[in-house]
Amino acid sequence: MQKKLKINNIIKNIKNKEIYNIEPYRKLAEEISGVSYKIKSDLYLKKTSENLRDKAKAGIPLEELIVEAYALAREASNRVIGMKPYDVQIIAAIALHQGRIIEMQTGEGKTLSAVMPAYLNALTGKGVHILTFNDYLAERDAKWMGPVYDFLGLSCGYIKENMSIEERKEAYLMDITYVTAKEAGFDYLRDFLATEVDELTHRPFNYAIVDEADSILIDEARIPLVIAGSVPEDGDNYNYLAKLVKGLRVNIDYETDQYNNNISLTEKGQMKVEKLTGCGNLYAPENLQLLTKLNCVLYAEKLLKKEVDYIVRKGKIEIIDELTGRVADKRHWPDNLHGAVEAKEGLISKSKGMIMGSIALQYFLRLYPRLAGMTGTAVAAINEFAEMYRLEVAVIPTNRPCIRKDHPDLVFTHEEAKERALISEILRVNSTGQPILIAACSVEESEKLSEALHDKGIKCNVLNAKNDFHEAKIIAEAGSYGAVTVSTNLAGRGVDIKLGGEKESDKEKVAAKGGLYVIGTGRHESSRIDNQLRGRAGRQGDPGESRFFISLEDDFIKKYEIDELISDKYYPQNQNSLIADIGVLRKLDGGQRIAEGYNSDIRRQLWKYSYIIEEQRRIIWEKRYDILMDRVPLTLLSNKCPELYLNNVDFVGRDVLNKVEKQITLFHINKSWAEYLDYVSYIREGIHLVVIGGEDPLHKFHVATIEAFKEMMDGIEAEIIQTFTRVNITSEGIDLQQEGLKGPSSTWTYLVSDNPDKFSRLPFLIKSTKHYVKGTLFSLRSIYEVLLKRIKKLVKMP
Repeated sequence: MQKKLKINNIIKNIKNKEIYNIEPYRKLAEEISGVSYKIKSDLYLKKTSENLRDKAKAGIPLEELIVEAYALAREASNRVIGMKPYDVQIIAAIALHQGRIIEMQTGEGKTLSAVMPAYLNALTGKGVHILTFNDYLAERDAKWMGPVYDFLGLSCGYIKENMSIEERKEAYLMDITYVTAKEAGFDYLRDFLATEVDELTHRPFNYAIVDEADSILIDEARIPLVIAGSVPEDGDNYNYLAKLVKGLRVNIDYETDQYNNNISLTEKGQMKVEKLTGCGNLYAPENLQLLTKLNCVLYAEKLLKKEVDYIVRKGKIEIIDELTGRVADKRHWPDNLHGAVEAKEGLISKSKGMIMGSIALQYFLRLYPRLAGMTGTAVAAINEFAEMYRLEVAVIPTNRPCIRKDHPDLVFTHEEAKERALISEILRVNSTGQPILIAACSVEESEKLSEALHDKGIKCNVLNAKNDFHEAKIIAEAGSYGAVTVSTNLAGRGVDIKLGGEKESDKEKVAAKGGLYVIGTGRHESSRIDNQLRGRAGRQGDPGESRFFISLEDDFIKKYEIDELISDKYYPQNQNSLIADIGVLRKLDGGQRIAEGYNSDIRRQLWKYSYIIEEQRRIIWEKRYDILMDRVPLTLLSNKCPELYLNNVDFVGRDVLNKVEKQITLFHINKSWAEYLDYVSYIREGIHLVVIGGEDPLHKFHVATIEAFKEMMDGIEAEIIQTFTRVNITSEGIDLQQEGLKGPSSTWTYLVSDNPDKFSRLPFLIKSTKHYVKGTLFSLRSIYEVLLKRIKKLVKMP
């Protein structure tokens, strides 16, 4: 009864039951909590788990097993790792099984909550993936929770970046696999290059739980995962163009948009470039490649900033993630922009390669028949979760009330005034021993701030894109007595900051000082990021504080011209004084919502451009997979070259000939798809030029890609036939290497920072809101379905 009352109180404390509705889970949570295995032996629990697995494999619905399975997993967690899920964690686990995105505050135990639905769904033997934010978390969580699964008779593994194919295959065959979303996606791309069934790493997808769901499903969803193959260098050289654009003058030869995100030549600049290059009309069709490279070099030189957008480390360009402030692991810009940045920094280009396959994280994650997620900030992205994935959000209350003090932002007119106030506050708080976590907005700012603190005699740990390999250790100790940690944005995400340090040795002492004090040095483009920073403090009912220091000269404020929303009457006479009026904070909130809307529109815009390509990818990949798995008979050669085909059947036999046709077909599908992706990238980078002629770029893009896809499919048939007529077929088949039918000698994977502001030249489409057609993605689906039918009619696979 006491347990029932506790859960009822949790429900009653929810303010808005329509949005924060966990009522459907209440009765089930009570039923689970009412089942006790406390007096049962370990052997009894293991036998019960075995029986549950037999039932699940026999086809009994998991909904009929959930009560017993969750109660069992709860008891096993308590016995094996000494952690018994709270009632709110059971509610979270129910929501995860039902395919929800759950919002749980930092430190409330998302990792443990995921064990119950992972265990339940793994009982079928079809596998469960828990998709983490980075390799460290994949390994940590698998080793941490693995003993629970092992106790219950299930296997658990994890995947890290440098593992071999055999190690990956073994890990994916486990009942529960912890792996980053990108590594799972890269393995999916590698499978596309497989020519034999035993080369496949993945088995069919079943159920996935996405950790840090807002980051992976929303912020990084548009980023394409890429697998590239080595190709001979074509002699591209950006050095000449890099030297050329250095001499161009702002507002004379080129101009930028109001957000300083896009750049374009003026008429004078165009004439200057045409004269210097001798290319004639720069905008003529034959100069499209030159124009694309020039735009990328211009953007790299004038708008991309070292130490803000990227760093140079070990002779390579490493991109800084704009949201986390860390080096974006294995991230590239497309070849043209990446090569331009390398030329700017005087580096030898290492980015060139033929793209063999690509898929955006958004589309990869939608391959899972059942998907759920967990994060500390989901409500702010509730509409995009619904639009992009048709996933609902469930907000889980805290186990203990949050007592963190979120102080009002301090706003200054000038950067210098903000910095003085910020340093003064850090000195004041540090003198008391209260630990401080300072979240800077860039690498440059974090280093500048750490130097200023050093000059004042304060020792601090610095965590930014240059030393992210120390991330977990530094963040784990950020709650130690007297600690001062300077970090960029979300560094250390997924790692709890415990009061008193990782071992909580001084917890009471730190709690008495007010707990962890989180300081933000500026607002971010998403309120979710700000809330994630605040959530670093006040975990599990601990005390804590948060405050943001803002200047009207901050990059974010200037980028979106938010300062223009604030009347001069609010400005203090002394620039060192605060802007005290509460209305200013409302203006800042409004400006942040403008930025969120802008970025949301960007994601929708990219969705429109990528949708058709994704449908084309599905068509060709499904056909290729059917051929690889011998699910469809290959009849092209027997129909198109009957005489030659029959002669070879008599010579080598039908089985050998079928193998040869399969090898030739798979090779040309891969080769043609790679060439198609290369062609599409050029179309996309130059499609904005049709605006000059008054045409709709999106429509033209779709028409061009549909036509190119048809040509590619027809070309595959022709190339298969041509290859068949020339290859030397023996009783052993064909020598793939000798016949030039081997794939690339080496491949590598990376992510493309697919941001229209930075390289795709698509911002012209969303630059003015008066041209933006309002409506949800669902209202656009009918248009795309018509286009998809056109594609399918054009497709003729062998």
